[in-house]
Amino acid sequence: MTQITKQGGESDLVQVSLSALEHYAYCPRQCGLILLEDAFEDDAATVRGTLLHQRVDTPGNRGRHTIRTLHALPVWHDHYGLTGICDTVELHADGRILPIEHKSGRYHPGGPADIQAAAQAMCLEEMFRRPVPEAAVYSTADRKRHPITVDNTLRARVVELAGTVRALLTTAHLPPPVADARCRNCSMATSCMPKLLTGTRRYQQALTDLYRTHHPTEDA
Repeated sequence: MTQITKQGGESDLVQVSLSALEHYAYCPRQCGLILLEDAFEDDAATVRGTLLHQRVDTPGNRGRHTIRTLHALPVWHDHYGLTGICDTVELHADGRILPIEHKSGRYHPGGPADIQAAAQAMCLEEMFRRPVPEAAVYSTADRKRHPITVDNTLRARVVELAGTVRALLTTAHLPPPVADARCRNCSMATSCMPKLLTGTRRYQQALTDLYRTHHPTEDA
């Protein structure tokens, strides 16, 4: 199980990683398996992602014209209890700060990657004490940078998910499987066993028995 860490200060919140927000937005059970059971399995997509991040997650900074580029920058937000690492952060001469999340797969507008990138922007606002209204997701599948507007709706979603993941960590309750289209692209389908667990009478009966009140007189 992932070690639960708390940050100091008055809030004393259990810290939630930015990557956990993305995992939960994609599938709560996937997030639970990773955080609660330390489960993770590679497939072709995750190996591509690992190789990609080996290139961009080397700490350092570079200058190019009027843009300073930081790689593997640790970020945090004390108020919301968030922590993580930004793949790339651009510091522009006009004061603009742009976090860029790198993904090996195809970009899906409004998808989980937007959540992670928005959370990075919120952390950078906390750290640099200036607005970060935009973020970006770079997809190697199409070799394009996809801009994201970090609006109030997206910010509220980040805060909501942070609270949900924090509850998952503190209760240690593994979410049920979903057994839908997401499973075809999930490297953890073997560990999760979604179709087996959701499609058998034995599993449904086990759930019923688990929450049934037992009375001693029934065994008399």
